[in-house]
Formats: sequence, C-alpha cells, structure tokens
Amino acid sequence: MLDYLPPLNDHNLPYPDTIHPIVVHFVIAMVLFAVLCDGIGYFTRNSRMYEVSWWNWFFATISIFIAIIFGQIEAGLAEPYRAAESTLNLHSLLGWSLSGIIASVTGWRYVIRSRNPKELPVAFLGVGVLLTGLVFFQVYLGDLLVWVYGLHTVQVVEATREGII
Repeated sequence: MLDYLPPLNDHNLPYPDTIHPIVVHFVIAMVLFAVLCDGIGYFTRNSRMYEVSWWNWFFATISIFIAIIFGQIEAGLAEPYRAAESTLNLHSLLGWSLSGIIASVTGWRYVIRSRNPKELPVAFLGVGVLLTGLVFFQVYLGDLLVWVYGLHTVQVVEATREGII
C-alpha cells in the first residue's frame, strides 16, 4: 500500500511545501475582517457591512475545515521532537475548537441575519472580540511551530532523519 504513496521531499511532505499556512491565513483574514465589518456596521449603522461580514463568516467556516485537514496531515508528517510536541498538541486542539466555535458563531450570525439583517446585538460583537483573542493566540502557537521549532524546515527534517533530534 505504501508503494502507491508519493515519496516525501526534503520538507517531509508529499507535495512541494506546506499548504496549511496558506489556507489558514485566509481563515485568519476572513474572521478578523468579519469582526471588523461587524464593528464598523454597528457603530456607523451601515447595514451593508453586515452583509460583507456574513459572507466572510460563511467562507471562513468552510476554509477552517480545509485548513484543519491539511494541518492534521502536515502535523502527522512533521515528526515533532519532544520540545515541540506540547505546542503542536495545543495548536491542534485549539484549531479543532476554533472550527466548532467559528461554525457556531456563523450559525448564530445566520439566525441574526434571517431575523433582521439590519441589526446586530452587542453580545455578538463581544463574542467577536473574544474570538479575535483566540485567533491571535492560535497564530502565536503556529508561529512558534514554524519560527522557533522549525517544523517542516529542511534543517529540522534532516536533523530528525539523522537522529540528531
């Protein structure tokens, strides 16, 4: 069975480079932009911003699941060493949690939009601010995995293959 899988490259991946960071940056941008549009719409009473926000929530919900799929594949191929394991585990747990949270917030936003597309409750804005904090923490964990622990970098992959780490 393993003979049918493509060989792993110098990043320990079956494709040229990591895909998870590419997709997840769309999710980050869409969530942050949705929260921003909700805030602008609320304070300026411009209900068109709510429509922009809604579509960002919608596509962020779809995109986060794509990001998680590639994140799980790439985490499994990363062969993390002991120092990186706890950060990778927390990043994975928070990623799955964020997928549920974002999907729930999008569902809530859909109900709000269905009832009255020109108003937004303050509680929804508060949840958006809390979600922004979680997203920033998740970004921090992802940055640690790449820039501190070097997962999927050529040097770390080589060191792991040679048994140095």
